Amino acid sequence: MKAVNIYLNFEGKTEAAFNFYQSVFGGEFMGGIMRYKDFPPSEEFPPLSEAEKNLVGHVSLPLGDHSILMGTDVVESLCKGHKTVMGNNVHITLETDSVEEAETFFGKLSEGGHTVMPLEKTFWAEKYGACTDKFGVHWQLNYTRNKAQ
Repeated sequence: MKAVNIYLNFEGKTEAAFNFYQSVFGGEFMGGIMRYKDFPPSEEFPPLSEAEKNLVGHVSLPLGDHSILMGTDVVESLCKGHKTVMGNNVHITLETDSVEEAETFFGKLSEGGHTVMPLEKTFWAEKYGACTDKFGVHWQLNYTRNKAQ
């Protein structure tokens, strides 16, 4: 496995939170702040309001040499009714070394739990999936090959 990272979900507060974390930990955002309007068009995404388009779609702040703090503003319509509340807003993100490793871990972690997003190709990853295990822990699995996070 390449890395274990932390992914935080917010409702409209990601930019403020990450500016705060940057002031605490230092460093620079990897690739800047990506807003939903910056995402490539996708048939999977429903139309977004102008306010939603300006929310943070993804931000990454390196914490030392081997960890990344990542975050997003959750848009309920994109997450099929998912409502962010304290307790479900933190995910453990595994960056795997291969598609096979992602599939193995995802299969085992989601067994007896709940699949939030099936493991599939996305514009940022060869394979990405999200699930909640049978103990209520939220996981995201990424195989990005050499793509930035």
